[in-house]
This record gives sequence, structure tokens and C-alpha cells, in this order.
Amino acid sequence: MATLLTTEQMSESLRTPREIEVPAPTAWPFVLAFGFTLLFAGLVTSLSVSVLGAALSLAGCIGWFREVFPHEHQEVVPVVTEDIRITTDRRIVELLPIAHPVRAWLPVKTYPVSAGVKGGLAGSVAMAVLACAYGVLKAGSIWYPVNLLAAVVYAESLKLGPTQLYSFHADSFAIALALHIIVSALVGLLYGAMLPMFAHRPIVLGGLIGPVLWSGLLYTFLGLLNPLLASHIDWPWFIASQVAFGIVAGFVVVRELPMLTRENVSFAIRAGIEAPGITPPREGEKRP
Repeated sequence: MATLLTTEQMSESLRTPREIEVPAPTAWPFVLAFGFTLLFAGLVTSLSVSVLGAALSLAGCIGWFREVFPHEHQEVVPVVTEDIRITTDRRIVELLPIAHPVRAWLPVKTYPVSAGVKGGLAGSVAMAVLACAYGVLKAGSIWYPVNLLAAVVYAESLKLGPTQLYSFHADSFAIALALHIIVSALVGLLYGAMLPMFAHRPIVLGGLIGPVLWSGLLYTFLGLLNPLLASHIDWPWFIASQVAFGIVAGFVVVRELPMLTRENVSFAIRAGIEAPGITPPREGEKRP
């Protein structure tokens, strides 16, 4: 027959317990971790370190397992209750002012595509001037850097003899010219898109630091992919030509007027939907 709990019994059961059971502290996890550390450290030191690590790991696994099975080791901890009261002297809650209620995507303004193309072509001229100067002053032939550039996609240029590598070849010249113009235009587009992201001194960051980092990355990969071509490149002159490209392209790009990015324009304008009060009236159109 079920018995009904009295009011005192129910209130006693709802009270906060004075003692609770928690897992007993143990050092076996640290022993297991130290054992695994010695086990793998022995792979680069000696076999005895690995043997000691294996013994400690086995002992840690067994000891930790026995802390849980067949009976979980626990200890009784007294519960100390505290009367916590949150008070404040303020009568009102201050809210942070929101300067821009509408979220904006950065950068807010960017340069047109034509600015990147113009900057890339202008930078290609500056880079070509330095490359030709290197060919005349260091290599003794203006066609030496041209043949090296063609060797990026035309491996036959590197197979030429020492005398032919310093002479003019129509096929190598055409390949080098097309490759130089295409790559410069594409890099100019990327340069024009990234330049607004550099808030302070964009010419210094994009024209000096960027080309140096790019040259170092190219030096690493080219040494792995084509060591023969990397051995023919004078890297100080190569970095100087890249810096000249970045500075000239940057000056050309920043002379153009930036325009608002499409992400910050209203959806009605981006979708081409008529939105009175947002889009300007067309020629000859009257609005109420």
C-alpha cells in the first residue's frame, strides 16, 4: 500500500543536499600521457625510452580502468551554500550607440576593372624596362630575359646553346610577349581589387611588401618544379622588376576614381527593379 508523503518530507527532499559524490582524484591519466610521450620520443632517441614509455602507458591504462570498473571510485564532498545577491546602483540600463544600423561589406569602394587593366599594362612596361636593362648590363644581351620568360611555358628555350640563348628567336619572343601581357593584365586586375583593402599606405604594402612575398614564394616553388630555370634567374633583379611593377601599377590604379561596391547597394538597384525614390528618373519620365 502506497504511503503519502507529508509536507515536511517533501520539503526535505527538495532541499539542497549537504553532501554530493564526485569522482575521486587520480593520477593515472598523467601517467598514461607521460607514457605515450616517452613511447614516441623513443622513436628519435633510443629503444630503452620507448620500452619505458610502453610500460608506463600499460600501467596507466590498467590503473585508469580500475578507477572506473568494476566500481567507480568516488568521494563525498560537502556542499557549501552561499546567498548570492546581485545588486546595482544604476537606475537605468545604458545601451551602446549604433553608428551604422545597416551592415556593410568591406571594402565599401573599389576601383573599376579598367583601372586594374591599365595598371597591369603600365606595370608591365616598367618591369620590361628593368628586365631589358638586366639583359644588357649583366647578361650582355637584351634577348636573354626574353628567352628565359618564354622558357616558363616553352621548354625548348632552355635547350638552346649558350650563344643561341643570347640571340633573337621569333617563336620565343612571341611567346614571351603574349605571356607577359596576359599575366600583367591579370595581376593588374587582382592588384586593383586588393588595393582598397590596404587602408594605410596601399602603395607601400601592395608595391613593396606584396612583390617581395610573391618573389619568395615563386623562388621556393620554382626551385622544386624547374630547378634548371631557377638557376638562370638573377633573383635580386627579379625582385626589383616585381617591385617596379607594383609601384607603377599602384600609382596608375589610385589615380582612377573609386566606385561603390555592389554589395552595399540596395537590392532593388542590383536587381534592376523600379524603386521610386531610389533610382533616378529616366530621361523624359515624370514622376508624381
